[in-house]
Amino acid sequence: MESYKKTKTKNGISRGVVFAVAILVQIAWIAVMLIFLQGYFSFISVAFSIIAVIVALYVFGKNMNSAFKFPWLILLLAVPIVGLTLYFVTGHSELNKRQIRRFNSVADWIRSLGEACNHDDASFENKDLSIENQSRYISNIAHYPAHFGSEVTYYSEAVDCMKDIIEEVGKAKKFVFLEYHAIENSTYFVKLADVLEQKVKEGVEVRLIYDEIGSMVFINRDFVKNMEHRGINCRIFNPIAPTINVLMNNRDHRKITVIDGVVSFTGGFNLADEYFNLVNPYGYWKDTGIKIRGKASQNLTTIFLEMWNQIKQTDTVDQIKGFLESSDLAEDFKCGELVQPYADTPLDTESVARNVYLNVISAAKKYIYISTPYLIVDDETSAALTLAAGRGVDVRILIPEIPDKKIVYRATLSYSTLLAQSNVKIYKFSGGFNHAKQIVCDDEVACCGTINFDYRSLYFHFENGVLFTSPDAIASMKKDFIDTFAKSSDETENFKLRMKRRNILYDNIIRLISPLF
Repeated sequence: MESYKKTKTKNGISRGVVFAVAILVQIAWIAVMLIFLQGYFSFISVAFSIIAVIVALYVFGKNMNSAFKFPWLILLLAVPIVGLTLYFVTGHSELNKRQIRRFNSVADWIRSLGEACNHDDASFENKDLSIENQSRYISNIAHYPAHFGSEVTYYSEAVDCMKDIIEEVGKAKKFVFLEYHAIENSTYFVKLADVLEQKVKEGVEVRLIYDEIGSMVFINRDFVKNMEHRGINCRIFNPIAPTINVLMNNRDHRKITVIDGVVSFTGGFNLADEYFNLVNPYGYWKDTGIKIRGKASQNLTTIFLEMWNQIKQTDTVDQIKGFLESSDLAEDFKCGELVQPYADTPLDTESVARNVYLNVISAAKKYIYISTPYLIVDDETSAALTLAAGRGVDVRILIPEIPDKKIVYRATLSYSTLLAQSNVKIYKFSGGFNHAKQIVCDDEVACCGTINFDYRSLYFHFENGVLFTSPDAIASMKKDFIDTFAKSSDETENFKLRMKRRNILYDNIIRLISPLF
């Protein structure tokens, strides 16, 4: 297989730099023109102040989390021209309602076909009512059905999951779908691509989606040409361009592999070397994943097809039904355990990812263990964690010791400091970067997927996760947490002491602007 040299990768970085500079120049040019006009016409200054007040009132009245409102309100009222310029460029998604409506209509169409193809008629048996209600929320609001005849395997290391992905892809008979935030054309992806090319020769349909900003430091557009040459159909989510695009702030953060609609994978890791500890820019990289074998894979097939056709709508009803009905060939394990993959989109008013986490936290009775690389939570999530700890639940959160983004890590430390005051236990993953995104509660229910405990995942990005009650997978996840806590440092008391010596002004500013990170 053709290998991509570092010089080619740098082309992708250069393209991103050009894009960023172009956007900044456009914003600066708009602001300079407005300021220049302001200097000549005093009434323009008054007009912009009035417009800023009107927009601020509009923002205040919007159905959005208060954490997003306050930074915009302060910016709009303190510096109206700059605030209006930034808001209408990056904060006002209604500027492109037509594109948003198209995305949502495609998703609704494909989900409706998925519901028609769903033949899993099992139901809850002897389950906690809170879990049943949680599942019903996902079914009713996000429209991804519950499944009860699927098997879940948990991987405590990303590399083990990746090896199994390659092995399962080699067994594909009909199709392989891959959707990843970041891809690096190196080591493990090279092995995977070789298998994918062989499957194409055998008549298997192979499709690949990647996010251009997520993959920008790893690959460039030559990657697509190479994949297409090998018969692998590629689509890029939201390609970067030197123009203002209100959806540029919303990235595809999903990590999905689906094989024949029968076997599927998801988790925290992307298809790049650092996730498998082949390189260590931030110490040892801790990541996890799960495999689903059974009809629940249909949900992840649906999620992939949504994005594929949102980028460019090409599939017919018969094609989509054919992909979705493949799940009916899956073995029924008759285990009666819930397996419910779901997705979240930033283009509606429902914060599904956050609400799933909130429901699990609020229902916890004994313990709840959380793993996240970033801890930047809204008031509702902070209150749920605080209340759980207050009623005696053992609440533990695992964060990294080594940061990958320093300003985001500073925000993580700030929120950790506040939560520790309420006896939420904060652990730092010693000697490395914890990138796993998962939660396990009371030996009864767990979530694993791509969703961080931060504003970007909970509000800005396209994400996916899996809610499940499979005892073996839950036991494996809990054991991994216990083993990882033993190798980590309990920083709860240090965070309590930090409260007294912290830079209050700096921390407050960091928390104020953290929803915009």
